[in-house]
Amino acid sequence: MGKRRNFKKFQKPKFNFNVNERISAPKIRLVGENFEDISKVAGKTVETGIHLTSEAIQWANDLGLDLVEISPKAVPPVAKIQDYNKFLYLKKKKEKEIKTKSAKTVIKEIRFGPNTDDHDFNFKLKHAQKFLGEGAKVKAYVHFRGRTIVFKDRGQLLLLRFLNELADLGAAEEMPKMEGRRMIVMIAPTKKPKGK
Repeated sequence: MGKRRNFKKFQKPKFNFNVNERISAPKIRLVGENFEDISKVAGKTVETGIHLTSEAIQWANDLGLDLVEISPKAVPPVAKIQDYNKFLYLKKKKEKEIKTKSAKTVIKEIRFGPNTDDHDFNFKLKHAQKFLGEGAKVKAYVHFRGRTIVFKDRGQLLLLRFLNELADLGAAEEMPKMEGRRMIVMIAPTKKPKGK
């Protein structure tokens, strides 16, 4: 068999805004905050509204800025006189913040039986401490098989003890509750993960 080639896919730039002469519409709706400065270079009062694209580009050049088309599908397109690099920087920063907020939360499961012994409990506790320290949520549950369902109180005490041991790293989103044959508690980390 021949060697597989590693082709990199052609990536389109994430942000592709029309700037200055790349704006094809003859007129634009000018918006923004710097109309006082624009009016000075234009030699007349300039306000939010529809203006000739060529005129707006000239004002932007006179201010050492760019005319950036921010809503190309509007009629006429909406544009702003601003520093294009700063505009891109703020756009990327905003997107990064959104991405960070929507980052997926990892959920790790820890399973107990109603008759879990101390050695097993401590072993699972160490795992939970590690998971919470890494910023993951921990879903701890007691699984009741067959007749062990009569030991719900034991399961609840076990989970409450577990929560108590993890108090410095995480907090329960709500008290342990039954779901079918499982008593479940979700523990969210209270500290930021290490190294982040």
